[in-house]
Amino acid sequence: MKFRWDKKYLHWGITIFAVIVASLLFYYGLFHMASLRGVVRKVITILSPLIYGGVIAFILNTLVKVFENKVAFKLMKKKGITITVKKKKITRAICIFVTVLLFLVGIYVLMALLIPELIESIMNLVHDFPSYVRTIENWINSSFSDNKELQLIFGDIFYNIETRMQEWLNTQLVPELNSFLRLFSTGLYGFLTFVMNFLIGLVISIYVLYGKENFVARGKQFMYSRFSIKTVNNSIRDLQFINTTFGNYIVGTVIDSLIIGILCYFGMLFLNMPYAVLISVIVGVTNVIPFFGPYLGAIPSAFLILIIDPVKCLYFLIFILVLQQFDGNVLKPKILGDSIGVSSFLVIVSILIGGGVLGVLGMFIAVPVCAVICTIMRNRMINRLHDKDLPIKLSHYDNIDHLSEETKEPVNISTITKNSRNAFQYKTKNTAIANEDESDE
Repeated sequence: MKFRWDKKYLHWGITIFAVIVASLLFYYGLFHMASLRGVVRKVITILSPLIYGGVIAFILNTLVKVFENKVAFKLMKKKGITITVKKKKITRAICIFVTVLLFLVGIYVLMALLIPELIESIMNLVHDFPSYVRTIENWINSSFSDNKELQLIFGDIFYNIETRMQEWLNTQLVPELNSFLRLFSTGLYGFLTFVMNFLIGLVISIYVLYGKENFVARGKQFMYSRFSIKTVNNSIRDLQFINTTFGNYIVGTVIDSLIIGILCYFGMLFLNMPYAVLISVIVGVTNVIPFFGPYLGAIPSAFLILIIDPVKCLYFLIFILVLQQFDGNVLKPKILGDSIGVSSFLVIVSILIGGGVLGVLGMFIAVPVCAVICTIMRNRMINRLHDKDLPIKLSHYDNIDHLSEETKEPVNISTITKNSRNAFQYKTKNTAIANEDESDE
């Protein structure tokens, strides 16, 4: 008798095999985490130029589109020039060249302005640190002169902080700063690797920007050849949403942090605060991290001012509080919009998870990633509800007891009687028992 292969057995066989493979991979990853990290790190190192290229292309794409659509094409239409395929290619090349040139000039100007000031501020901090320590000690002694016990307690605490700070400045910060300046240490290879990956990535980004339509078309063609039309359509909408969300969030956050850093710099100059450039850079950079960023930037900055002048430290904290209120309530909503569709609770959870997995980078991208995941899951849920002909609005499910099986309308808790509730529970229980009996048969 000829054996006929049943698709059901094939399905279960593939499922069991996939479960076994997933279990083995999970076991290996759980008990060989160091090896797994080494493999991931090696893969990332190999793909670093492609990653750099993708990130640079993603950042520069918005500026290229502005030059192309808002400047070049509008100017050509005003001049009555017919836009042909060849002219589009030439225009694209010119716009990419201008964008890359502005990008490199911006990096050079930023480094030329900031790095010397930062180095000078750090060296002055290290050089004048002993005098700052004596200022704090005198302030503690004068403030707690009437209470010797508190004077001893705060004196011991400050002595421990002073010892660790002095050790960190002399053994870690200054040597690392000198090695960065001289480029003749173990950091030379890493610096050259970064420069090489950046330059290769810049070249890759040019190719990506020039032929982005072809890459997108090839990707869509492949997806439609492998999956159903509905699946691909949903995937394309999700990818478009991801691109829009990440693009708007990253560009908006960078612009917002740059404005906050500049406002912080001029505010500190007006208040005659020390280390205006150094602290403004710290505040601006940490401001890209939602929720926790302002605190991460304000705490070390306040400590730097505290060891110089405690009164100015108080003024600085008040200034930063006002600045962050302006950023959170006025500036950031104007740039990013009122909301990205994620609750405050999910923002905190996503930042904690992102920081634990990827560090500072994870904290930066955690919010848009969370927004994308939540939106995609919500869209999938709405599609399933629509297919089942069930209510879609969230208000329909507020304070309800159950959905009617006949009308599929919500039954409110306040309108349902005790007898009808018991009848519903009894019917639900009998339905579950009947389903179990059918599965047993």
